[in-house]
Amino acid sequence: MINQKPLIEIKKDEEFTLFLLVNRCEIKTSKNGSSYLSIELKDKTSTITANLWDNFEDIAKEITYNKIVKINGIMQDFNGQPQIRVKKIRIAKEEDNVSIMDFMPVSSRPVEEMTLEFNNVRNTIQNRYLKELLDKIFTQERLNSFIKAPAGISIHHAYLHGLLEHTLELVKICDLMCTIHPEINRDLLITGAILHDFGKIEELNFESSFDYTDKGRLFGHIVIGALELEKAISTIENFPEGLKNQLIHLILSHQGKYEYASPVIPKTLEAIVLYQADELSAKANAYKYAIEGERNKNGKWTKFIKIAETSLYIPDKNDKYDSNEEGIK
Repeated sequence: MINQKPLIEIKKDEEFTLFLLVNRCEIKTSKNGSSYLSIELKDKTSTITANLWDNFEDIAKEITYNKIVKINGIMQDFNGQPQIRVKKIRIAKEEDNVSIMDFMPVSSRPVEEMTLEFNNVRNTIQNRYLKELLDKIFTQERLNSFIKAPAGISIHHAYLHGLLEHTLELVKICDLMCTIHPEINRDLLITGAILHDFGKIEELNFESSFDYTDKGRLFGHIVIGALELEKAISTIENFPEGLKNQLIHLILSHQGKYEYASPVIPKTLEAIVLYQADELSAKANAYKYAIEGERNKNGKWTKFIKIAETSLYIPDKNDKYDSNEEGIK
């Protein structure tokens, strides 16, 4: 595994040498008719473009999607966005000891810690039908995929183990709501939280990069999850019809609105809580990484964030508001 400075920490006008993964590479034509090689490069922290204007014909034949390159360059600014001016570039060699996994973003939470937490949560379910259902759903192979998967290819929890991290956040939010509103069926809600995005292990491809599978594009994770749930429930003798309908409703409605690709809108107390918990977890994570992604650009505000419908304030990490400081009561 390589040990190098994160791309996101490279400042304007700084010269650097890094191994980076090719996300896109194509020959383009400028407004004045000159050809150049446009490359999109990434590490675990950021994705940045680089342009080669001279003598790029030979290297262009080698640089393809998911190739690892070693690049020496200078970080510049183009129209308010970071861009790399390439000085030297070559394809990584076997003796460099780098792999695609070195460039896959990973949850900051230890996976062993999250796996233990997930197993403990499953053990809190008291309803015997729901316990049996979770055992049938999470075969060892599926559990391994669930633990590894991102929650998406972009926007929120878009890193390895992100689906597990997102699921555990939902469980905590839902558990809190159960203490505030004891009328909520906790077993039903927590099972729904555990399974709400289960279909993403088949919707997403996350072996070497993040993308949608053919099945994911054709069905979507909500439909995949509901179908798998229906199939598993059919193998459990005497599974209550009402419980089945409410649980599948949680899966179908967890995105909340038709315009968010939700087949139905939430129509039970548990479904309302799950939808709002999902929104909170997803957006808090997306906003957090949007802020971190622009923290080193010497500004106090991010660019316009579409899902936030605004720019976001970037607080200085050195700012402290200790109540013991002079002048603060």
